Amino acid sequence: MLAGGSSRRFGSDKLAALLDGRPVLDHCLSGMPVSWPLVLVSPPRMVPSEVEGRVRFVRESPPGGGPLAGIAAGLALVTTDVVCVAPGDSPRAGEVLPTLVAALEGDPTVSAAVLSDGEARANPVLAAYRTKDLREAIPDAPENLPARTLLTLPHVLVQPDFDVPDIDTPEDLQR
Repeated sequence: MLAGGSSRRFGSDKLAALLDGRPVLDHCLSGMPVSWPLVLVSPPRMVPSEVEGRVRFVRESPPGGGPLAGIAAGLALVTTDVVCVAPGDSPRAGEVLPTLVAALEGDPTVSAAVLSDGEARANPVLAAYRTKDLREAIPDAPENLPARTLLTLPHVLVQPDFDVPDIDTPEDLQR
């Protein structure tokens, strides 16, 4: 899970902003499938007690190097054949990840199952990837490169039947 951004558009740490009385990041972490280990690409921070024992922290290099650098840092701790990437500012990300994994596992010809926003725009930071293929796709120096670089991998777009919003502005907390 990517949680090390600067929240420039938000104006403060959006992951700590309250959504229904809880920090945005807590919603995201608490919604993750319970049997899955979690890697949080972030400086160490408080996490909900229900995920405390499952979370490992790692930092991208350099700090603030962008989502692709964050994915590379988190990937270094992954030992599974499939890895999911999720942004910490998407409170419902955990609900869609099993659907993405099923789409990936259902099509052996693709390397990724990527969330679509409904207008055929792929979100490479909310996706399931074959770990081996993802490792091969990340450049040696991923800092400050766009995450859409990963869309060169063969992928399938997945549009869930529910909204998977992210929090970019204070107004998004009111949706």
